[in-house]
Amino acid sequence: MNYATIKPVDIANGEGVRVSLFVSGCRHKCKNCFNSEAWSFSYGRPFTTETIEQLLGFLAPDYITGVTLLGGEPFEPENQPELAKFLEEFKAKFPTKDVWCYTGFVYDKELLGKSRAKTPYTLKMLKNIDVLVDGRFVENLKDISLKFRGSSNQRIIDVKQSLDAGEVVEYQLKKSSM
Repeated sequence: MNYATIKPVDIANGEGVRVSLFVSGCRHKCKNCFNSEAWSFSYGRPFTTETIEQLLGFLAPDYITGVTLLGGEPFEPENQPELAKFLEEFKAKFPTKDVWCYTGFVYDKELLGKSRAKTPYTLKMLKNIDVLVDGRFVENLKDISLKFRGSSNQRIIDVKQSLDAGEVVEYQLKKSSM
């Protein structure tokens, strides 16, 4: 797996102060994607043990709320094995910090249903993700007034509650984020 960039301090991609990992590779190719250079799986740098160590170091300060995975597309099958491993390490080291993930795949229809995204690693990833922003960016549904979403078709999902309930439970943003 390659990654496009790491933002060691990010306040735009989830609640609180976060570390954001932008992975490489995306087959969705949404019109006017904000990060189209990361569509190529070969873009950026290899995701190595050293990259994980660097990420964990960025995540250590108390003021960091958690990590956000974006892309490219974190749930592309090629990216899932490395991200599942990273998320397990992250949760073991920082059990009180959260994980946000942005995906173009629809949670209940594609990640839990039948699609090219569903692999033996999909559920492992989901079990370590707290908040999932799902759905492809749709240019004609773009709405800059939405918090943490680019278009109105996208949902902000509480993954743990959704897995427990067996249905989509929307995440309730904290008042400080509204």
